[in-house]
Parts: sequence; C-alpha cells; structure tokens
Amino acid sequence: MLTREACPQCGSKHYKRNGHIHTGKQNHRCKACERAFVLNPEQHVITDEQRGLIERLLLERISLRGICRAVGVGLRWLLQFMVERFQAAPDHLYVEQTTNGPKVLLHRLEAEVDELWSFVGKKVNRQWLWIALEAQTRQVVAFHVGDRSRESAGALWGKIPVVLSQ
Repeated sequence: MLTREACPQCGSKHYKRNGHIHTGKQNHRCKACERAFVLNPEQHVITDEQRGLIERLLLERISLRGICRAVGVGLRWLLQFMVERFQAAPDHLYVEQTTNGPKVLLHRLEAEVDELWSFVGKKVNRQWLWIALEAQTRQVVAFHVGDRSRESAGALWGKIPVVLSQ
C-alpha cells in the first residue's frame, strides 16, 4: 500500500483535510496547488484472467453493472476497457470482398409485417399498429392503425407498394 507524505502534483507537504470520498476514505487538499488527493490510495490491479472473463461476459451481452458487480471492477474502468478493446479492433474486421464470386447479383425485395398495440386515453381503447418493413434496410414501407381484425390486415396489405406485394 502506497502512503503519500506530500501532494502528488506539486510535492508540497502543506495540505489539509477535505472531507471524505465516495468510498469513505479521508480526502486531502493541497494548500499550494489546491489539488485533492487521498493519502493512502488503494491501487486494484486487474489480472489478465479477470480481463479475459470480462471479455467473455461482454460477448454474452450481460449488463455492464452486472459485470461490475460480478468481477469487482468499477463502471468507469469497465467503460474505459471497452473503449480500449474497440480501438484495438481493426477497422475492416478482416472482411474482404470475394473475387471469385458471381458477377451478377439478383436483388430480391422482401417485406416483414409485425403488429403491436397500445391504448389511447383508456386501456379499454386499444389501438393496433400494423407495420410492414423492408427486410434488408428495415425501412418502414407501410403502416396502418386500427383494430386487430382481418379488415385492418387487408388495409395494411392495400398500403404496401405494388413492387413488394407481388
């Protein structure tokens, strides 16, 4: 454990107490340069095993705060670690265009339809939102607001452009 006798910035031995930090440790402030510091900082070293575990947990899409609690790291450190890992990744991620592939690509238009409901004013007044999305670009092609009936589905089908409805 490191014990400081002076300000880490200017080296002055003239400092005063300045409340406590969020962990409860005594905080000090230098009288010369006004820098706040802790006399006995605890430096937690994160091992390579912990870093590997954190990378696997990130791939599993576990929440960031859950990773912090499970591994025992701070959220600020975890976010900085993620930034470092992202910057270390190559821009192209080893994706290269194939040269031996077919010369003609066929473009096929596909649409996906989904529905969801919400209420307007009261929960008794349910309104259904029917949405048609273009499959590749996820662009909204058509939508219809109504009830959940065959007529509403037909109204959505009528709003879909002819190119996609064939």
